Amino acid sequence: MSEKKKFSVKGIVQRVILTVLLLSGASAIGYFFGWTGFPETNIVITYLLAVHMIAWLTDGFLWGIFSSIIATFLFNYFFTEPYLTFSVNDPSYIITFVIMTIVALITSTIASHAKKSAVDARQKEAETKAVYNLTNHLTDADNMQDIVGFAIGEISEYLGCQAACLCFQENGTPEDFFMQHRSDHKQIRREIEDAKEIKHRMEQLRTGYEIGSEFYDWPIYGYEKMLGMVRIPIKTAQTMSTAQTRLLRSMIESVALAMDRLRASELHNRSREETVQERYRANLLRAISHDLRTPLSGIMGTSEMIMDMSGQDDPRYNLASAIHKDADWLHSLVENILSLTRLQEGKLILNKQPEAVEEVLAGAIERISKQWPEYEIDVSMPDELLMIPMDAKLIRQVLINLLDNAIKHTLPDGDIRISVEKAENLHFAVFKIADSGSGISQEDLPHLFQMFYTSRTQIVDAKHGIGLGLTICDAIIKAHGGTIEAKNRIDRTGAEFTFTLPMEVQMHEQLS
Repeated sequence: MSEKKKFSVKGIVQRVILTVLLLSGASAIGYFFGWTGFPETNIVITYLLAVHMIAWLTDGFLWGIFSSIIATFLFNYFFTEPYLTFSVNDPSYIITFVIMTIVALITSTIASHAKKSAVDARQKEAETKAVYNLTNHLTDADNMQDIVGFAIGEISEYLGCQAACLCFQENGTPEDFFMQHRSDHKQIRREIEDAKEIKHRMEQLRTGYEIGSEFYDWPIYGYEKMLGMVRIPIKTAQTMSTAQTRLLRSMIESVALAMDRLRASELHNRSREETVQERYRANLLRAISHDLRTPLSGIMGTSEMIMDMSGQDDPRYNLASAIHKDADWLHSLVENILSLTRLQEGKLILNKQPEAVEEVLAGAIERISKQWPEYEIDVSMPDELLMIPMDAKLIRQVLINLLDNAIKHTLPDGDIRISVEKAENLHFAVFKIADSGSGISQEDLPHLFQMFYTSRTQIVDAKHGIGLGLTICDAIIKAHGGTIEAKNRIDRTGAEFTFTLPMEVQMHEQLS
C-alpha cells in the first residue's frame, strides 16, 4: 500500500468508523457486564481488547495511542461515579486510569509492531520469490526474446502492471519494436515512436530513469554499453514504494547479467565458427595452391622452351609468350595465396637481415619487366647506399605486388615510377610507387587493404585479381614495423602507394 493511500481521506474515514464501532461495542459489552454484576476489571479488559483490535486492524501506531486514550475516557465516563461525567469521586480510579492507559499503549504498540513485522515478512517473501523466479527463468533463457519475456512477466506480476522492455542492438541503436506484458499468456510487440530520439534521451540520462509520455524508462546497463530499458507504466511508477523501487533495480541488474551472458556466448560462438571457417578456407586454399604450383611450373618451363626454339616473327612465339604470361600471373596468384595462409596461421617467420635497397628493388623490377616488357619504370633513389633490416624475399614480393597493381591500371605508354628516400626523422625509409591510371575512387579507398576486395575502376584489358595482393602487402609491412597507405596523386591522375620500413632493428627485436 502506498503512502498516498495511507493518508487519503477515505482511509481516515474508514479508520474512524472502525474505531468508533469497536469502542462502542466495548462500551455496550461493559454495560452488559455491569448489569449482570461482573467486576469492573472485566470491563477494563474488554476496552483493552478493543484497543488491541484497533491497533491490529488499522495501519499505524498513532491509531493505537488515540484509541487507548479514548478508551480510558469512555471507561471514566460510563463506568465510574459520578456516571456520564468525567469527574472522579474515588481517587483510586486515577491509578486505574493511568494503568489502563499504559497497558493499552503497550498493547497497541505490540500489536502495531507485530502487524508491521508480518507485513514486512510478506513483502520480503514476495521480493525473494520474484527475484528467485526471475533468476531461475533467466538461467534457462536461450535467446534475447526469452530473457525479455521472462523479465517483463515477473516484473509485471510483482508490480501488478503491464511492464515492457525495449532491447538495444549490438551497435547501440534501439530495436524497432518493444515487448509489453498483457496477461499471463499474452505478450505483444509494439512499434517504437522514434529510435534516434530514444537513444539520444537515454544517452543524456542523468537520473535513474527517464519519464516519457506513457512509461518510466529504466535503463539496462551492460558491462560495456546500454543493452536496453525496462518500461514501467506511469501510473504504477508514480505509486511505487521505496522497497519496490529497490527490488526493480535488482531485477534489472539480473536482466542485464543475463543479456551480457547471452551476448558474450553469441560472440564466442561466432568467433569459434569464424575460426573454423578460416581454418577450412586456409586448408582449402593451401591444398589448391600446392596442387597448382607443379603444373604451372611445367607450363612456364615448356612455354619458355618453345619461345627459345622459335623466332619472334614465328606465330608460335607469340602464342607461347601469351601462355607464359598467363601462367606467370597464375603462379604469382598462387604464391600470394600461400603467403596469405602462412600469415593468417602465424607461420610466416621474418628473416631480417641488413639488405641493400637497390638490390631488392632491382630484383622486383627485373621480375616485373620480364612479365611486362612493354612498360618502363622510372626509379629515383638517394646517392648513398641504403641498408635496411628486412626480409628481402617478402619485401620483394611487396614491391612486385604494388608494381603489378600499378601496371594493371596503367596503359603501356603511361607513367610508372618508384622513389625511395629517408624520412625527415631518419628513422624510416619511405617507398613510393605511383602510376598514371584513373586513380582510386573514394568508395574504394577505405577498403583497399581488406581481404578479397577488388577495385571497381580497373581498365578493360586488366586481369582481375581476387583481392589478396594488397592485403599481403599490408600484413608484411606491418610485420616489419612499418606502415602502408594509398592515395591519389596530386600532380596528375593516378594512384600512389607509400610504405615505410624502419631503418634500424627495434630494441625488442634485438633482445628476442
